[in-house]
Amino acid sequence: MNQIDDVLTRGVAQVLPSKDGLAKIMAAKKITLYQGFDPSMPSLHLGNFVGLMKLRGFQKLGHHVIFLVGDFTGMIGDPTDKLATRKKLTREEVLANAKSWKAQAQNF
Repeated sequence: MNQIDDVLTRGVAQVLPSKDGLAKIMAAKKITLYQGFDPSMPSLHLGNFVGLMKLRGFQKLGHHVIFLVGDFTGMIGDPTDKLATRKKLTREEVLANAKSWKAQAQNF
């Protein structure tokens, strides 16, 4: 149970509906979980690393994790267009980024 507590506590602000409830489920059976990533750049960055490491923690406990790449979200860019920090990408650019991300993420 200590390893489960660690994965549900380290770097986590809140577990919904409850940490204790999820810990009990995780102790009884293997779960499947995913995290979505926005492929707006060709390479993963430090912000992605945090999510990857959290997924890896679940994976080390034997749970099934899914690295989900949101291709449509990568194409829309910054919807607020305040500073245009994320430019709109073509489908081909997003797919190329996703392919690159898959190669990088599989190392985790």
